[in-house]
Amino acid sequence: MVIAVYPGSFDPATYGHLDVIRRASVSFDKIIVGVLHNSAKSPLFSVEERVNILEKVTKDISNVEVKPFEGLSVNFARENHAHVIVRGLRAVTDFEYELQMAQTNRVLAPDIDTVFMTTSLEYAYLSSTIMKEVASFGGDLSKFAPPEIIEAVKWKMHKEK
Repeated sequence: MVIAVYPGSFDPATYGHLDVIRRASVSFDKIIVGVLHNSAKSPLFSVEERVNILEKVTKDISNVEVKPFEGLSVNFARENHAHVIVRGLRAVTDFEYELQMAQTNRVLAPDIDTVFMTTSLEYAYLSSTIMKEVASFGGDLSKFAPPEIIEAVKWKMHKEK
């Protein structure tokens, strides 16, 4: 069984993230979506909220599991018996950073490979940051994420005001 982890902050998850999850679920026996708790950032959603949201929007994909984690992605991969880390690439600007991380991970854990998946062209522009920016000005989020995520973002942003 080939297990892969797809780590990220997913704050919030977008159609781009879901595109990578769906496509990776076809390529690997099991995908564990790792929701990162990063104490250096101030996320819109708590780790628990992000896990719950991702569980809802991936419930129809039988080989996907969502888990919170802290620390290094390679350690998370090892803890879950994964030998592959999946990373999504939107544009050339992502590649330099992601390549550096993949090479660092390879030094730290030579037994774990990184697989890059380019997001579908229709989501290449999309990021969680862009989605939050548009939401903060009351813009239409329907092209960015499924209704469950949009509702959660609107509720959270309204609550924060």
